[in-house]
Amino acid sequence: MNDYIGYQWLANHYSIHPVQKFRITSRIESRRSTVHDNGYTIESYPASSRPEDSLRGHLLFALKNEGVHLEFLSRLFASLPKAELEAWIKEEPTGQYARRACFFYEWLTGNALKIDSLPNVRYVDAIDPDHCFTAENAVNNSRFRIRNNLPGTRDFCPLIFRTDKVIQAENYDFEKTIQKLEEEFGSDLLMRSSVWLTIKESRASFAIEHEEDQNDRIKRFAHVMEHSCGIQEYPLKEDSLKKLQSDILGSNAMRLGIRQSPVFVGEMGHFGDIVHYIAPNAKDIQGMIEGLQFFQNATVGKSPLVRAAVLSFGFVYIHPMSDGNGRISRFLINDTLRRDKAIFAPLILPISATITHTPASRRHYDQILEIFSKPFMHSYQSKYHFTNEQIAPDGVRYNLIFDAYEDACHAWRYLDLTEHVVYLAEIVDITIAEEMRKEASYLRHLRQMRSQIKEIIDGPDGDIDRLIRSIRETGTISNKLQKEFPILATEEIAKKLISIVLKS
Repeated sequence: MNDYIGYQWLANHYSIHPVQKFRITSRIESRRSTVHDNGYTIESYPASSRPEDSLRGHLLFALKNEGVHLEFLSRLFASLPKAELEAWIKEEPTGQYARRACFFYEWLTGNALKIDSLPNVRYVDAIDPDHCFTAENAVNNSRFRIRNNLPGTRDFCPLIFRTDKVIQAENYDFEKTIQKLEEEFGSDLLMRSSVWLTIKESRASFAIEHEEDQNDRIKRFAHVMEHSCGIQEYPLKEDSLKKLQSDILGSNAMRLGIRQSPVFVGEMGHFGDIVHYIAPNAKDIQGMIEGLQFFQNATVGKSPLVRAAVLSFGFVYIHPMSDGNGRISRFLINDTLRRDKAIFAPLILPISATITHTPASRRHYDQILEIFSKPFMHSYQSKYHFTNEQIAPDGVRYNLIFDAYEDACHAWRYLDLTEHVVYLAEIVDITIAEEMRKEASYLRHLRQMRSQIKEIIDGPDGDIDRLIRSIRETGTISNKLQKEFPILATEEIAKKLISIVLKS
């Protein structure tokens, strides 16, 4: 049996079971060792390192050696008699871990501790900026002499742990990577490809929603991507979101605005609905979106890639809109990168095209979402059921009843999005290195073919492109084109044109 210390001791002692795993788990062993496993760490300490078996002993050890786990602290402090913390800070008024524990208690619960004025000691960070992604500018909490550098609010504060891969993502050089493409293909060709890339992103985004045949909607979303990225000052404000949703879905959409009804992500099975994820209670959405907006404002000037990942995936998990959540979340990626000047108009990164490129890559996207949704549903598998249909205030009919909204808020509010950042960094790199290069290469090749064809016949680029498509698809020139342009029926000319296209 493992002899745990730190957070896991507290979890066992107080019977608290967070949805999200501890990044660091500590235990007593015969010797000191560290084992890293895919972003998680097991630390073994000799018996001499064992803390006192008390809240104070193990919480001090956890804050000192295991970092901050907001979901767990939120659950712990929700049920913990505050007298224990009041006694600790009274005995150690200058201790940084006592001060940090008390700060987190008040910040997470909104309840005040009864404490005397503390000595004038130096300020310490709420979370370690070497280990976690923080707000750009901290706000001093004079009560506990803490620099509050948390990147969110009590209602929504995502955490990103600065693993080696996250640090690589933070340092991703958009300018250098795109410049390589410009040197290879020229800025003019790269910019011309952006028109098709925008359509490609739109089509692929609908494919993620299994709606890839909706041509009018695809064009509408492409128009939004082209004309709205990086424009709105506050894209997460309710009015901005509603306009964005309306622009994407169209004015005839049945449901617009922030939802007022329960929602789950799932599918129909042979024996009823299969639930993959349950989203937060409608009454909590406003606070969560405001927390996400706080993150957006508080991290300006920091890594565009990290910001884009948090805004996109944070939005997905909150699932605030009545419809269009997935498309808006992927819009937020390009919107953030454009806003942070990582990419410039008219360039659009076809992120969704990379996600849907193969069944394996599509599954990888689902697996990233399941990093949170799977343990979440496992924790609450007995807390939901289906009942007779009811009507929500927004007119939506629903039959899902979830009995643990309040308890689940501890998890929803304090998402660990570390792997989501790493994933988006990989997707962005593949998008630029492969998808954009492929499109630019195709356009360069098309330009070369046009030039060769125009040495034999002349005409507008649109007609030449129709000719190229006809030959590529059928190996010959269609009767329709030959009737429209009789010169194409000339056998010698037709052979030369077919040869140019098929050899390319």
